[in-house]
Amino acid sequence: MSKAYTEHDLSYIFDEDLIWRRKELSDIKSAIKAADKYSKPALLRSLVAMSYAHWEGYIRTCANKYFEHLTLRKKPYFELERQFYVNSFLRRLDALHRSRVSLKERCKLINDILDGESGRFSYLNPDLIDTRSNLNTDIIRDICVICGVDSNYFEENRIFLDVMLLKRRNAIAHGEQEPIQLIEIDDFVSQILALMGHFRNLLENKVYTKGYEAQQG
Repeated sequence: MSKAYTEHDLSYIFDEDLIWRRKELSDIKSAIKAADKYSKPALLRSLVAMSYAHWEGYIRTCANKYFEHLTLRKKPYFELERQFYVNSFLRRLDALHRSRVSLKERCKLINDILDGESGRFSYLNPDLIDTRSNLNTDIIRDICVICGVDSNYFEENRIFLDVMLLKRRNAIAHGEQEPIQLIEIDDFVSQILALMGHFRNLLENKVYTKGYEAQQG
């Protein structure tokens, strides 16, 4: 996959990654509708599992490519919204919380926070875009915080994400005979694609409007 040097590059990457995912889900739907009654149940379960895989994969791709685009611009932190600078310390704070570090190390972290804002944004710890193989509403909300975008749309779709998608996918992944109805698959896939597209639009709009820049004045 090419690098997102320009806004156009980023949009192209977003498009290309979504096209093959959408086609695969469409192909599975077509196979389900053409299948005999004995094959349908397995194909219906596979659609749920694949829908989740594309949901997780697309969110991770978009977030990583968004930050790649911004690291390539090599902007100093003071020209970017504060969240970029906050992100650079989140993993260290997490490690501090989980371990008993010395007072010297704690002081060093505070001094780094106070002194480091003149540096440039050149790296995002990949652990911050962590779907944890369970991309539910709470996790996508955290990823939205990291990206500096609004998570309300995902909160509004919590039942779909956490119950219709995640709960079913987890049941299927654990070998349970989770029933899926043929009548629901068109709406199910449309909702998945809408969630994916919304996240993509949030990031793309932020890039084109330069919403990632620090507010002046």
